[in-house]
Amino acid sequence: MAEGRRTDTGQAEQVGGLSVVTTATDGVRVIAPAGEIDYHTGGQLSRALDVAGAERPRIVIDMRQVTFMDSTGINILIAAYQAVTEVGGWLRLAGPIDSVLRVLQLVGVDDIIECHPTLREALAA
Repeated sequence: MAEGRRTDTGQAEQVGGLSVVTTATDGVRVIAPAGEIDYHTGGQLSRALDVAGAERPRIVIDMRQVTFMDSTGINILIAAYQAVTEVGGWLRLAGPIDSVLRVLQLVGVDDIIECHPTLREALAA
């Protein structure tokens, strides 16, 4: 499969132990958090996932650089999934490291939100 068109929206924000970069690939918003998603940094990810006014948003969260995620992150993902699906869009996760994937599996998030081993697979699904 050929690489899709990627555009950098120039949106990057860093708070404490988390940075979030938002880009677009073939009309899909790709959100790439890096660092820890917890009570202190979760608001930043929530802002990146805001779909207010969006029509049928398509979002992939590239989880490859998330090193830690607590219940705050789980709640953010579930809320984002609900918001996106309510307006006819979809949300997918890509490439979580083993420790983060284990958290997603323990609470069943991977049963609700599609989780793919790579960004390429998440974009192509």
